[in-house]
Amino acid sequence: MANEITVPLLPCRSIDEIVEFYTMLGFTQTYYQVRPNPYVALEREDVRLGFFGMPDGFKPEDSYGTCLVVVPDTGELFDAFAAGMRRVYGKLLVSGIPRMTRPRRRKNADNHSGFAVIDPGGNWIRIMAAKPSPREDQAAGGKLTKTLNAAVVMADSKGDHLRAAQILDAALERDRDTATAPEKLQALAFRAELALRAEDPVAARQALAQARALVLPETELAHLADAQASLDDIEAILG
Repeated sequence: MANEITVPLLPCRSIDEIVEFYTMLGFTQTYYQVRPNPYVALEREDVRLGFFGMPDGFKPEDSYGTCLVVVPDTGELFDAFAAGMRRVYGKLLVSGIPRMTRPRRRKNADNHSGFAVIDPGGNWIRIMAAKPSPREDQAAGGKLTKTLNAAVVMADSKGDHLRAAQILDAALERDRDTATAPEKLQALAFRAELALRAEDPVAARQALAQARALVLPETELAHLADAQASLDDIEAILG
């Protein structure tokens, strides 16, 4: 049998809060009920999600709700979601709940690009590319890049941004004299984002300043566009 459709059903504190958030991301409400139990269905093109309201006492930060969405291009979808966030909030949401991570290569997923939306219910909607990009098929880089890849898994897959920051700090110190400027830029951009997640603006400003001070080779600027965009978002958040 073919053409089956699977719709994940995820918990939330308020279905109205969920509708507001996902509408911002370009989803359309297709079903809504309050009784006998709160439930809402939303969709955006071929992505369909269902949410049920939980009794009083539900804590989004303790939620284990998650699902995987495989897409042809994570960058295109991220840009669309980011545009919605900037339109409503005036900035990208990178810390707290809700928030969104940036598309990054995941060494625990065959180096496919991935990012996550953490919605108001604490659910992790994990967006993963169907195929690795040509750049992602190339060599992994130096020691700092390998540590960065491990930190991405720790923070963006496992949700442990504090441990990710620790291992990245150690690597930045260890490789400060040997890592290339492009490697440092990408590591510092992620370190600044991790600092925002930890509500540490001082560390975020330090990482941002170090990244802005780097001298980058002209030949690498196109490859570093995503890292530069991340720094721009962080700078806007810090003010």
